[in-house]
Amino acid sequence: MNIGIYVYGQVEVLDFSGPFEVFTTACRLCADGEPFNVFLVGENSGVVTARAGFRVLADYGINDDHPPLDVLIVAGGMHQPEMEKPQVMHWIASVSSRARLVASVCTGAFLLAQAGVLKTHTVTTHWQDVADLRALFPLLTVVDDVRWVDTGDIVSSAGISAGIDMSLHLVRRLHSHELASMTARQMDFDWRQH
Repeated sequence: MNIGIYVYGQVEVLDFSGPFEVFTTACRLCADGEPFNVFLVGENSGVVTARAGFRVLADYGINDDHPPLDVLIVAGGMHQPEMEKPQVMHWIASVSSRARLVASVCTGAFLLAQAGVLKTHTVTTHWQDVADLRALFPLLTVVDDVRWVDTGDIVSSAGISAGIDMSLHLVRRLHSHELASMTARQMDFDWRQH
């Protein structure tokens, strides 16, 4: 199952590295082979400078021949500049229409909403950005008292570390509760299952 995590300039480090760690740890622990192929996608392949100068390599750019995505995860961070990029919004919309599941961490929800993926869904985001998400996209039902929201084909999480809780939930959905629990234990993470 191909899991692509979208990263961009000033992306929040734990927003992408937390889910990456969850899915790759699950692969190491899975007794019946590696169920997930996880990679980073940027506007362009190569170096992406995240928050605080953390540099990471995007495996693919949005115009590269990346593998078809079963799951798209859009990380949060300084999301406003990304919302102004038509090519990025088109890519998110296009990939989301074909993916089995789409997820956002933190302010990644703004990108999904701007791309038209989130329309009238119930979602969550970082507590500090709830009011802005409600104001910009008034048709959304934005909740602020949960770690993540699962509406079936779209899952959103609250801020930063909540993306780990959400990703463990995705491992549970996409594989098994046993593997998700083993992954949380291996990561020494106190998984908040809702």
